[in-house]
Amino acid sequence: MEYVLVSSCLLGKPVRYDARAVSHDNAVLARWLKQGRVVAVCPEVAGGLPVPRSPAEIEPGAAAATVLAGRARIVAVSGEDVTAPFVQGAREALAAARRHAIRVAVLKEGSPSCGSGYVYDGHFAGNKIPGSGVTAELLAQAGVRVFSEHQWREARDWLARLEAGDGA
Repeated sequence: MEYVLVSSCLLGKPVRYDARAVSHDNAVLARWLKQGRVVAVCPEVAGGLPVPRSPAEIEPGAAAATVLAGRARIVAVSGEDVTAPFVQGAREALAAARRHAIRVAVLKEGSPSCGSGYVYDGHFAGNKIPGSGVTAELLAQAGVRVFSEHQWREARDWLARLEAGDGA
């Protein structure tokens, strides 16, 4: 049985920066939970950040890959450099994925950790740009297919292909 890495906030855990959860009443997730497939992760908490915490974004003009390469930062709205805990949390998430041989993840869209389709532009003005968070990027670099909470069916179908042995 394949395991799936899922953002803790999507499972109802109040671990987001604002101490909220964004749990989803989703049939795919419910089935995975019942089957015992879900491995929960909050990279930001795993990296040592508190709940609640200041909102953070990847600095303007940078991408998750440049953060992971040490050439860009993640900055809190206060101006504090929070790169180290974000990168450490990404490494913790990857370690969890490796421990469970995980090849599929469903992570919270928009987060500087977990976003897989978009992140915010670094100006704290609510502007979205295409890109990934550092955890989603690190997982993808390691071969884990990352989906957002808007892609449960796609994640389910990808998982089915993996289990059918078609290599997805």
